[in-house]
Amino acid sequence: MKPRLAVPVVFSLLALVTLAAADQQKAPTPGVSSSAPRMSKQTRMDLMRAFNAELVYVRTPFPMGKKGLTLKDGKITPGQQELQQLIAMWGPAVKPGDRAMITDVEVKDDRIHFEINGGPVKKQKWYQRIQVSGSGGSAVPLGRNDSTNNPRGSYVDLVFAHYVPDMNPQELKDLLRPVFDFNAKTAVEAYLDTVPPKVKEAIKNHNVLVGMNREMVIYAKGRAPKKTREKDGDAEYEEWIYGEPPQDVDFVRFVGDEVVRVETMKVGGEKVVRTDKEVTLEPQPTVAKEQPEARPANAPTLRRPGEDVDTSMPKTAPSASPLPPVASPPSPGGPNPNPSAPPPQSNAPPQGNGAPQFE
Repeated sequence: MKPRLAVPVVFSLLALVTLAAADQQKAPTPGVSSSAPRMSKQTRMDLMRAFNAELVYVRTPFPMGKKGLTLKDGKITPGQQELQQLIAMWGPAVKPGDRAMITDVEVKDDRIHFEINGGPVKKQKWYQRIQVSGSGGSAVPLGRNDSTNNPRGSYVDLVFAHYVPDMNPQELKDLLRPVFDFNAKTAVEAYLDTVPPKVKEAIKNHNVLVGMNREMVIYAKGRAPKKTREKDGDAEYEEWIYGEPPQDVDFVRFVGDEVVRVETMKVGGEKVVRTDKEVTLEPQPTVAKEQPEARPANAPTLRRPGEDVDTSMPKTAPSASPLPPVASPPSPGGPNPNPSAPPPQSNAPPQGNGAPQFE
């Protein structure tokens, strides 16, 4: 073979080997055969009937608003940072360990759409904007006043490579395992699968570790019968107290949402204090509070230059002073509202006993 012809042949063989290796690395969808045909109409109806109104335990936080989660090849998007931003903006729909209801199932071209607790914020229909005014002047909307007008749910899209393959209900439950738990009988079982192994073992043994959050402490010890709020210098903290003498008493101190100190008073008088961090958790998203907008320095005003703002007056909108009552004209036979004024003159002839007598 000539050297000039050998080089293209070698490159062609390398390209074929690379493509074959890439095809082998493409892992099939877990729980479903890669050669499965498209989902039939009957299977679609059976799955929608089986999963609609199903109660599940949640394994990952869902945000409210218009955007939900996407599950593809076992990976959940958006990522942790973007998910925290969505929850901070819109608030959480459900948290790990919460119980939710699948309220809608829709099979599309390459995905299955699951809505929980009524679904996300949706675009209104044209007829939901129509209002009818009655004789009293009040407008009544034609749209129904149901949960879709005040959504508090979310959704997850289970995405496939090219099309939705044919599968049975158990295979679909296995694919939804990262977000839903269909086998848990209690909220504790569902929640334990979402925490680190060390925290899981501590919750099972009803122990509190430094670094836990409030939700973990509640799952481990229950709700505290006694709570105190104190201040140590500039730092404010809250202490949860579990137990009463002659039993062991635990003092769990929180700064924000994190346990920073655990003090245990034994029955024999021994005092055990733990302050070193025993578990490190990812930061939990919090709902952002609305901050007042700063007034620009060059904002228009009606005050004269150098005039100070009067802070003693309340900042309320000026209300219109009530109009004086309109005096109604006195009735002919009624009392005179103004005694000092002469009685009203009437051009009508007197009647009754007031008529003149003629002799």
